[in-house]
Order: sequence, then structure tokens, then C-alpha cells
Amino acid sequence: MSEFRIHHDVNELLSLLHVRGGDGAEGYIDLLQKHRTPYVTTTVSAHSAKVKLAEFSKTPEDFLRKYEELKSKNVRNLDPLVYLLSKLCEDKETLQFLQQNAKERSESSANTTATTTTSYSLPQTSSKMSMQELDELRKKLGNVTASSNAPLPAEVTRKMLRDKHNKKNPTQPNPVFPNWVYDRPALLGDFITSPTPPGDPAVAIGTMPLAAQEQALVEDLLFVLVGVDGRDITAQPVLGRQNRSFIIDSTLDMSVKELVNRILPVASYYSTITRFIEEKSSFEYGQVNHALTAAMRTLMKEYLILVTQLEHLQRQGLLSLQKLWFYIQPTMRTMEILASIASSVDKGECMGGSTLSLLHDRTFNYTGDSQAQELCLYLTKAASVPYFEILEKWIYRGIIKDPYSEFMVEEHELQKEKIQEDYNDKYWDQRYTIVQHRIPSFLQKMADKILSTGKYLNVVRECGRDVTCPDAKEVLYTLKERAYVEQIEKAYNYASKVLLAFLMEEKELVSRLRSIKHYFLMDKGDFFVHFMDLTEEELKKPVDDIVPPRLEALLELALRMSTANTDPFKDDLKIDLMPHDVITQLLRVLAIETKQEKAIINADPTDVALSGLEAFSFDYIVKWPLSLIINRKALTRYQMLFRHMFYCKHVERLLCNVWISNKDFKQYSLRSPKWFAAAFALRQRMLNFVQNIQYYMMFEVMEPTWHVMENNLKTASNIDDVLCHHTSFLDNCLKDCMLTNPELLRIFSKLMSVCVMFTNCMQRFTQSMRLERLSLEQGTMDGPPTQSEHAEEAERKRLTTKFLAEYVDALQSDAGFEATISKFDSNFSMLLLDLLDKLSIYSTNDCEHSMISIIYRLDFNGFYTERLERMAIERSQKAAA
Repeated sequence: MSEFRIHHDVNELLSLLHVRGGDGAEGYIDLLQKHRTPYVTTTVSAHSAKVKLAEFSKTPEDFLRKYEELKSKNVRNLDPLVYLLSKLCEDKETLQFLQQNAKERSESSANTTATTTTSYSLPQTSSKMSMQELDELRKKLGNVTASSNAPLPAEVTRKMLRDKHNKKNPTQPNPVFPNWVYDRPALLGDFITSPTPPGDPAVAIGTMPLAAQEQALVEDLLFVLVGVDGRDITAQPVLGRQNRSFIIDSTLDMSVKELVNRILPVASYYSTITRFIEEKSSFEYGQVNHALTAAMRTLMKEYLILVTQLEHLQRQGLLSLQKLWFYIQPTMRTMEILASIASSVDKGECMGGSTLSLLHDRTFNYTGDSQAQELCLYLTKAASVPYFEILEKWIYRGIIKDPYSEFMVEEHELQKEKIQEDYNDKYWDQRYTIVQHRIPSFLQKMADKILSTGKYLNVVRECGRDVTCPDAKEVLYTLKERAYVEQIEKAYNYASKVLLAFLMEEKELVSRLRSIKHYFLMDKGDFFVHFMDLTEEELKKPVDDIVPPRLEALLELALRMSTANTDPFKDDLKIDLMPHDVITQLLRVLAIETKQEKAIINADPTDVALSGLEAFSFDYIVKWPLSLIINRKALTRYQMLFRHMFYCKHVERLLCNVWISNKDFKQYSLRSPKWFAAAFALRQRMLNFVQNIQYYMMFEVMEPTWHVMENNLKTASNIDDVLCHHTSFLDNCLKDCMLTNPELLRIFSKLMSVCVMFTNCMQRFTQSMRLERLSLEQGTMDGPPTQSEHAEEAERKRLTTKFLAEYVDALQSDAGFEATISKFDSNFSMLLLDLLDKLSIYSTNDCEHSMISIIYRLDFNGFYTERLERMAIERSQKAAA
């Protein structure tokens, strides 16, 4: 069982049981994965489990009857379910919880029903029902129960199947038999039951001599064995899937009657088989059932030849009742097996793979009975021929031709072009899917490889290349699985190599991934310097005021002016302006299938318009079949990584611009430089933080993970491995860059916001200084300056500098600038300590060892160590309290 299936089943179980709190699904999933066992429940343990459950049940007869009914219908995973239930019965604690849970759910459903259903008036308790009324009520209830359990009429079933097939293939309707085939019961070969009972014979058989009775019954039996009523033996009408029963003249001698009753089951088998053949031969029931009925028809011919030979003996007066019993013995076992198979297929409503599973299981169950096993093997081989023809086309050419929906692989109408448009499109997973109940039990282990083989070849075919497996051989059913397993393995290996070589060599998958890495993971440094310099003014505007064609033109210019010009796929890079900032986008993704999902989706949009920098992202054009690997989901992950790093780079540039503008203050002799030094120190701490975070993401997360993926791609044996390695690379990058943890993401977002607000504050202050200086330094000289004018100019500059220093001191004291810087410092320090503390917790508890390197880089001199230790002690004290 795959990890995804375990997740799905655990969550389903918890929702059905209405379990809340506790460790949640993850705790149970970890526990299940630790205690997984490769062993399969055996028949012996299932049998003992059935006995235990019968003993535990309050109505063991009903339980055993239901078990046998499900077993006769060939229900999948019945024995493992019984085994699980027996284990639950042994666990008293679990059993008590389930009983309490069932009681609570029944009470809640009863309350719901009481409020929504209509109340019915009951007769008064004082009134009594007569026996006649009680009998009528019992008959009505019996009729309702019988009608609810009765199978649908054959013509209704055929119409439903026909409509289903025609809906799937509207352009190719399946052929149907003409109506007169079903309207003439004499053509069916089974008993024709007349609505009026036959009249009494002229002479009662009981009044005849014993020898005459025997001869008359031999003649009757020969008629009954081929589906024709006799004079003294008549068939009763059947309803649905009942076995045929017969009425024998009551005056018949008891000894003769006993022998007749031994032979009559053969006639009942004949009736069951004939009805099955005539019904399942219709096109609507599929090719497998049609092939099975054809094989049964061949065996029935041998049976009819035997009856004809017996009739010849009877005409010669050489056939007695004892001889008939003797001659019918070998055929009786064959007819019993055929009737049993027919009944099981009919009850289980089996088609295609489920029919083959039933036949295969019967073949193995008859181990030790060579005659019965040979018969079942013959039927299974004959029935599997059309199924294996579909299988051969799928594994050798990647084509599905399954007009009756019998094959294990089902095709869905999905467009491959949507992979680039729809984030939720799952073309690779949902275009072709496995239908569990159509998998023959002897192909269960190979089902995934069969699915993958056809999918691989189908991708190459859709690219306009005709592919056929060179090792193609006819697949035949055999009790030795190795024969067709080897054929499937060869086809799988060929398909894997063909598609992998096609993507890697002809479509240059690795080169494409490198191109995406250049832009989305900011691999080309000089390109981004050019691009950010060119687009700085444009991206400062609100997103609604930005002209996308202008951005596209600037992107093209930056690509041509940098080393990215050598990239052959650079023209596939596009501009994309997103409707949300990166933090909102990430929180929306992380909130999927959580309690916060509705709150985040339904939250009112912010009134603050997005700037171009917040909405900016790259997009990439990927065509089929590379879009299987680089699909919209993968591109969205790349975009989230890029937007996160791009915003960090933007904040770094803002801090660097503050550093450049602060150079002007060196020429002023400020009387109170305390606040100025604090601002410079805070700026440097912020810059150190942003640069170290960028270094960590690029050189300690993305680059090593990329090299691991590249090495894995070299050893990949099929496209599923490539998909797995690529997805794993993106998931690891998102996780190690702190983008999958909402708590870390919120802290990091606040830190970036503090940095941006600090830079805006410093730039406003610097701008006011420059404006004041320009107003003071405006000169009035005409022509070249004289020596006296030079002296005046120098004096003016000295006075301007003195005035600016006094102005700055007054400005910072009046506006509380020192308090503002102090506030920025305390907020930044508090958030940074919180981030380091959370990183320390996650790196220890969740074994996220890569994140601990951020702590070492940001706390390289132990500046925060003492505070972090103090926070850890306080946390442990709170936990103990």
C-alpha cells in the first residue's frame, strides 16, 4: 500500500468515526508505517477469523450466510476484512471505543432524522389485528423484501449496459441482437414454462408396472436433460437467479423416484448453464463473458452428443434407469462445475477482469482434482483471450481498445494542453487510471507496471512517433505466472527506455531544467542586476499602473545584455503579475485541507494596492511532453521560491541604498551622534540578516539539492523516477527555505516588513536633509569667481554645514527620531530572537538539521546565545508547570 493510500484511508476512517483531537492523522500514519508487514493474510487465518466472528456474533447463522453470499459474488478483500474484524474483536479497548462511537453516532443521526422526517400515525395500541390481517401484512412485507432483493430483468440490465457503453463511445455504438432473439423463448434451449399447468395424464404412472414406470421415466429424463418437459416430470418456473426445480408425479414408486432425484440435478445444471449462455452471449456483457459462453457452448455440445447417444440406446431398448445413472456420472461433475461458475459470475455481476479473477481462483481451488482443474483451466484460457488482446495492444503500443469497459486501465478525456494552464490538472495521474475490480487476480502484482508501460508508450505516440515493442509476443494464460510476467517486464523496460531517451536526449529535459534554474532560482547574478536596475522605477508603481509590454521589453533587454544571452531557451521566459503577494500565496497553499482554509479564502481582500515588486513573478512556456515534468504545479513551486528570493534581494538593495545615502552624514559634525550610530548599527544588522538568509537559501539549500537531483536524474530508469526526483527537489527547497511552515513564514514576513519600514524612514530623513542643503547652497555669482568670492563660498559652506548639523539635531529631538530608531531596533531584535528560537526548536524536535546552519550564521559570535538559552529555560519551566 502506498503512503498516499495510507494517508487517505486514515483520514477517511477518522472522519467516519468523528474522531477529534489526539495526535491527529499524522500520529496514526507514523504508527502504521512502523508496523507495516509484507505478509498477506492466508486462507487458514481467514477461516479461523470467520469462526471467531461467528462465535462473537449474536446471530452466527446470519453472519455465515452473508459471508457465503459475498464469497459467491467474488467480493475483493473479503478475507482480509474478516481477519481485521476478528482482530478488533480481540482488542477489548478498541471494541469498547467503537461501541461507544457507534452509540453516539446513532443518537446524533436519530436526532437529525427526528427533525427532518415526517411522523407517521400508528394504530391505537388498544386495537388488535385479526389473523387474516396479520397474514396479509406478512405477505405484503415478504413481497416488498423479495422485490427489493430480486435482480433487474435481463432487458433492463442490457439497456443499462448499452447506454453506459454508448455514452463512453458515442461515435461507435456497440452492436445489439435483434429483438426477435429474445422474443422467441423456443430459441433459448431452456424449459418453456406455460402459464396453464398440463392436464392429468390418461393413466397415472403409479398404476403401471414397475418396468413400465422405469421405461416411461427414462424417456421423460432424456427430454428433461435437454430442457424439455416430460409427461411425469415437469420444470417449475424460476425467478431471477434461482436454481431450477422439478415436480415428479406423486404416484411414482419410491425406489424409482429416489433414483430419478439423483439424476435431476443434471437437468437443473443444464438449465442454469443454458440460461447463462443465452444471457451473457449478448454484446452488452463484454468480450470476456462472450468468450466464456462460447467455451461453455463447446462443452455443452459434448453433453448433448452424450444425451443423443443415450436416446439411441433408449430406442433400441438397451437403456434402463440404472444404466442412465451410470452413463451420466462423468458428465455430472462437469455440469456441476459449469453451473457453479455460471451462478457465481451471474451473482457477482462479473465482467472482464472480475470474471477472469473468479475463473483463476476456481482453477487454483481445484488443486488435487485434476479433471476439475483442467476444465477450469480450459475455460480461463478461452475467456482470457480477448482480455489479453487488449493487454497486448496496451503494453506493446500504448493503445486502449476496450469498447465494453472490461480492461483494468480506464481512459479519461483530459487535454494535455491544460497542464500549462490549470494548477490542479493531474493529466499524468488521471488520464489513465487503474480500476481495481477489473484487475484479474493473477495480474494484481503487475497492475502498476502494466499501467506505466502503456502510459509511457502513449506519451511517445502522442508526440507523433509510432512505437512498437520489438519483443512483442502473444500473451497466454497459464498457471505459471512467470510466462506472462516476463513479457510484461520486457515491455515495461522497453517503454521506460524509449520515453526516458525521448525526453532526455531529443527534448533536452536537463537543459530545460537548467534554464529554469537560471531564472527562477536566480542563478544568473549579472542578469538580475541588469534587470532590477532597468525595472526599478517601473516595479515601484501600483500593479494596476504597470504596462506589461514595457516590462517584457525591459526583460528582453536585460537578457540580451547579460550572460543569459547564451541560453537557447531564454525566449520561453515570460513576465507574470500575480494577484497576491508571495506570503498570501504561500499561506493559502499551506492552509489547504486545514481548519484555517475557509477563513483565509473568505478573508476580505486588503485595501492596500499591491506594488509591482510584490506582484512580480516569472513564468515559463513548456510544451508537451516536457509539461509532464514541468507542469503548472511544478512551475508554481518555482514561482514561490523565486518570489521569496526576489523580495529578499529587493530588501537587500533598499538597505544598500540606505548605506550609500548615509555616507553624506560623515561631513557633518553632529553634537549628539548617539542616535545616528544606533541607526547605522541597526542597518548593518538588518543587512547581515538578509544577506545571510540569501546565502543560506542559495548555497546551502538550492545548490546542493540541485546537484543531488542532477545525479539522481542520471540514474533514473523511468519517467516516474524523474517526476519523483524533480518533485522531491522542489519540496525540499520549499521546506528548507522555511516556506512550508506557516509559523516561520509569518515571523520572516514581519522581519522583512520591519526592514522595509526602516529603510523608508531613513530615506525620508535623508531626503529632507538633501532638500535643506540644496536650499542653503544656491549661489548668486555671475562669471568666474574671484579670490574674495572663493573665500565667501568657503564661509557659506562652513555655515551651511553648521546649520545642517543644528537642524538635524533639532529634527531628531523634535520628531522623536531616537525613539523611532530604538523602536525599530527592539522590534527587529525581538522578531529575530523569535525566529532563532523557533528554528532551534524545529531543528531539534523535527530533525530539520539544515535549518540549524541559519542559527550559526546569524549568531556567529554568540551574541544571541544567552538570550536563546534563557528563552529555552522559560519554555521548559512553562511546560513543566
